[in-house]
Amino acid sequence: MYFKTAFVLSGLLTSCFGAVNITSSMPSVELTVNGKSVKIERIQNSSNKLKNSYAKTSRPTPPFSLQPIEPIAGITTIGELEIISFLQQSVATNKGLLIDARLQKWYQMGTIPTAINLPFSMLSANKTAPLNVKILKLLGANQSGGGWNFTNAQKLVIFDNGPWCNQGVLAMKSLIALGYPKNKILYYRGGMQYWQLLGFNMQMKK
Repeated sequence: MYFKTAFVLSGLLTSCFGAVNITSSMPSVELTVNGKSVKIERIQNSSNKLKNSYAKTSRPTPPFSLQPIEPIAGITTIGELEIISFLQQSVATNKGLLIDARLQKWYQMGTIPTAINLPFSMLSANKTAPLNVKILKLLGANQSGGGWNFTNAQKLVIFDNGPWCNQGVLAMKSLIALGYPKNKILYYRGGMQYWQLLGFNMQMKK
């Protein structure tokens, strides 16, 4: 009798609370990027807990100093819902890029779906460095009259490990030093830690 009652109660709870949606009106999101179907959703197991390094609460400071909400004046900080909107409106239409600024070893362990890896360590403030020139061109900027024209440059959302990580901030500072417009850069401060804490799916890289 006990097990039967427990089973019925479990069913009632499931029907009352339903699935783990992104919002009450958004169960998941599907989009097409570069011809490939991408789905953003949350882990459906409501008992799921992190077992990796992102479950850790305390890190030595320095070097893992907390980043302010607005680490760079003029660059807007966003959350998870804004990332999803950016994926739908900008990434899916080839007008924007989601940038994982972490070192490659972190990127390969898992990232936000559609993110491309541009490690902060590859960027510098040197406007004539061949690697920086190549990166700016890949981001859609054009050399013009000895300088750079960013009219057609991609909109960017930049993230790293989370609030205790400065890799994204360093990447943004380098891009700004190279002339990249602040109004074309957004910052996801929560990074991979918040993304995983909220149960969002990841894209594994090999």
